[in-house]
Formats: sequence, C-alpha cells, structure tokens
Amino acid sequence: MKERIVIPAEDGNGLDARLSEHFGRAPYFIVVELDEDGSVSNVQAMPNESEHFGGAGRPPHRLLRFKPNAIIAYGMGPQALSVFQEAGVAVLKANADTIKEVIEAYRQDRLEELTEGCHHARHR
Repeated sequence: MKERIVIPAEDGNGLDARLSEHFGRAPYFIVVELDEDGSVSNVQAMPNESEHFGGAGRPPHRLLRFKPNAIIAYGMGPQALSVFQEAGVAVLKANADTIKEVIEAYRQDRLEELTEGCHHARHR
C-alpha cells in the first residue's frame, strides 16, 4: 500500500526543497508518495493557495484532499493539528532541513509525533 506524505516547504524544488518554518504560511507543500518498499514513487510541489496567500480555505482542509498518511512539519497551530488528528492523519515533527532528509528519517522511523500545537502560530 502506497503512503502519501505532505511537507511544508520554502520552495517547489521537490526532494531538494527546504522545509518551511511556518506550516500555514509555507509557500509550497511537497506531496511525496512512497511505494510499498519505501522508495519514492512520486513527488509533487503544490503552491499554498490558502487564505494566507489570497486563496480560499485553510491549509489543513485543503491538504486533506490529497489523502495523506502523514504530515511532517517543524510545528503547526493547535487548530491545524486538531484537524489532522481528527482525520486520522499522523503529524510528525521534522528533524531535518530538506524534504529528502526528512523522508529518509520517516523511512527509518526516526520522527516523533507532534502532540502539541504552537500557539504563536496565530499571526492574526
């Protein structure tokens, strides 16, 4: 069974993209698909079109349409964390700087669950 992972990024450079510090304000989200053996089968960069960037909706609701198994981020606000948890999506704490590095950590089961939202994430 394939796995789909979504990671907020500063740019759209696929596996070489740098992780974004701010989940909801990430310029891009990188969607990585892993095959049954854990190898990367597809990488897609999606521009963040949420309300933070002049679009409609908040990132968590928009990202659920990709049916992710996991979200990997440095942190996120409590509302976003709650949306993913209620949808049964694992939220894991990033421990690397690039998508490639964090995917490797995921494959090696070296990521901890993100259990608490960042309250400073509320910028408005």
